[in-house]
Amino acid sequence: MLGETGGAWLNRLHMQLARELRGQGWSQMNIASILGTTQSTISRQYQKGIVDLPGSADELTVDGWAKEIAGGLLSVGQSEELLRQRFIVEFQFTGNQVLRFDKTLTGLDLEVDQNEHALIRRLEWAIGRLDARLLLPVLPKVGMNIAACLNTATNPEDVAAVPGKINAVEGELRTHSKPQFGSSKHLAEMLLEARKNDPSKSAIMNIRPPGDYEGTDIDAVQEACNQLGWELADADRSGLEDSSSTIDVILDIGDFGWEPSLYIVGTSPLDVVDRCHRLINALGGMA
Repeated sequence: MLGETGGAWLNRLHMQLARELRGQGWSQMNIASILGTTQSTISRQYQKGIVDLPGSADELTVDGWAKEIAGGLLSVGQSEELLRQRFIVEFQFTGNQVLRFDKTLTGLDLEVDQNEHALIRRLEWAIGRLDARLLLPVLPKVGMNIAACLNTATNPEDVAAVPGKINAVEGELRTHSKPQFGSSKHLAEMLLEARKNDPSKSAIMNIRPPGDYEGTDIDAVQEACNQLGWELADADRSGLEDSSSTIDVILDIGDFGWEPSLYIVGTSPLDVVDRCHRLINALGGMA
């Protein structure tokens, strides 16, 4: 059906599909490309409530369809180039009369100049995915933060992070303001150093490494990385030491007046949060 009801169906399908894909780490840019819309539209839809339909049965149908489509797209992957889309509308009437319209759509990206805004939104979503149960026991004394950059980043001002760190408040993780560019010089510099060796990494966060007053448990970190199949690099207060072309975790064992740090790097803010959770679990919770 076209008209108002048909428009509501399509809006709900788009909104639910965008949420499904965002929850699985897809970027706004790729979602917009798949849906044939813009990043700003995807962002605005994410702020709104889901469109209600006249019938609850239709809502279940549309929501189930969104999950099916998302599952198919996830199996293909967001790195694949979209060549075309087909839009089919079918009407069935009494007397076995059927009208069917089948069109091919190109999925043009209508807006490409909002990369920085999209990066801030990805950071906000990633912060919302942080598991306080896992992270509260490993918060560094200097504070935890998460940072990310675009591929064009060349200096700390090109890297976005949370101003004033991510803090623990009554058993929950809290931020004082939304991520901003140029908010964490040290974390930004570490990310930029890592990108010199491994340009695929564009996000980083820091936690406290395992150990006690006698020192950092280097063996535990190495064993966890081996278990996950990740590459471990070393760093000190002067920066990243020589490493391989792939970097997943960076360990700074600290020094006098310099707190030990464990840095996790990933390809996106959501990826680095997921990696951080996995590393903590591999380390036995670090409790």
